[in-house]
Amino acid sequence: MTRQRYCVVGGGISGLVAAYRLRMLVGEDADITLFDPADRLGGILRTERLGGQSMDVGAEAFVVRRPEVPALLAELGLAGRQISTTGVRPTIFSQGRMHPLPADTVNGIPTSAASVTGLVDDATIAQMAAEPNRPLRWQPGADPAVGAVVTDRFGGQVVARSVDPMLSGVYAGSAATIGIRSAAPTVAAALDAGAPSLTDAGRRALPGSTQGPVFGAIEGGYQVLLDELVARSRLRWIPTSVTHLAPDADGWNLRDDEGQHWYADAVVIAVPAPRLAPLLADVAPTAAATAARIPVASAAVLALAVPGGTPLPQQSGVLVASGERLHAKAITLSTRKWGARGNAELLRLSFGRFGDQVARNTSDADLQAWAVEDLQSVFGTKVEPLDFLVHRWLDAMPQYGPGHRELTAGLRTGLPPTLAIAGNYLDGIGVPACVAVAGRAAEHVAKPTIRR
Repeated sequence: MTRQRYCVVGGGISGLVAAYRLRMLVGEDADITLFDPADRLGGILRTERLGGQSMDVGAEAFVVRRPEVPALLAELGLAGRQISTTGVRPTIFSQGRMHPLPADTVNGIPTSAASVTGLVDDATIAQMAAEPNRPLRWQPGADPAVGAVVTDRFGGQVVARSVDPMLSGVYAGSAATIGIRSAAPTVAAALDAGAPSLTDAGRRALPGSTQGPVFGAIEGGYQVLLDELVARSRLRWIPTSVTHLAPDADGWNLRDDEGQHWYADAVVIAVPAPRLAPLLADVAPTAAATAARIPVASAAVLALAVPGGTPLPQQSGVLVASGERLHAKAITLSTRKWGARGNAELLRLSFGRFGDQVARNTSDADLQAWAVEDLQSVFGTKVEPLDFLVHRWLDAMPQYGPGHRELTAGLRTGLPPTLAIAGNYLDGIGVPACVAVAGRAAEHVAKPTIRR
């Protein structure tokens, strides 16, 4: 019997989960080849050594209330490596000072005027208090920008000082660029179900139980998970890009950027949307055109190690409101958030939003200078970096704009049964969503090849 050959294009978390799931589905007697030109696998998941400690400088956490990552860690024998936050809370930097993060919000959308008292002015508080009595016009199934909805019901200050800080961290975007069905799907569902006001919809959307941690991470960083996925999948890594994909008999012909051709019985493409479009151009032109329409942002993370004992507050970090005179959009006090594991304090600052070129064009030296300046402005502390590093993710952050679900609905339809796609532009930008999408992609391509 001829060995089945599978190719995975893209070595981020989506590609690695797809390769692992393929191995579990098709067994030992199959070849799994993965293409990625990076210096290491993992995509926007990247663990570095800084100040003698492991530190995630890409995505650093996952939502533990979603089952995908805890279940995957347990399956791989890594459940004991899952850690929780220390319980310290983040703050919002607005109007030149820090404020407590409002309680009982849905991705920054407040559920009461009291929760944002002190963060917004009295006129905004009055508008929010009166909001349940105003007529609400809502079209079920609609997906306007979340900023437009919140501005109309609660006012622009709530958007700039509560919603934007949350969305800039998740999407490197803003309330103006993200649809409400992506930013707050439970709120949109409550409005569809007849909630008479945004206040009521937000309250309906709050989780029934707020017990237990929201976020988790992995002791030793995401590299622990990435290494295990590589080992379990027994993939062959080819450090090149795939530049062309074409049907070949009952399978596929892939050409890499060195001109070499590879045959596969089935393919999973797990690359960012801008790279997906040219690969599908000849195979599925409609899907390719759709992928090209997905807007993307770039982001940069500067990680710092500073001396232990540097006077930093007991909080997990700072989300920055729109319009502030800071360069960073967020500051994470990693040691305070996850607990001390060495003699140095670790911090990370995030830069870059949709529409700007900060992550692409700002030098490492300037980012470091900005970081020191911002930390002085926010905490009143002049830090003395022991070590720092910068990583950039260019055109890697998809914007889930209004109508995103309709935009991407046709991406999977029309693809041949032995070709599937996965990535953070489909069903969610976080690691849990990527794990789920990659698993479905592997199942999709494995079924027809197993039946042969």
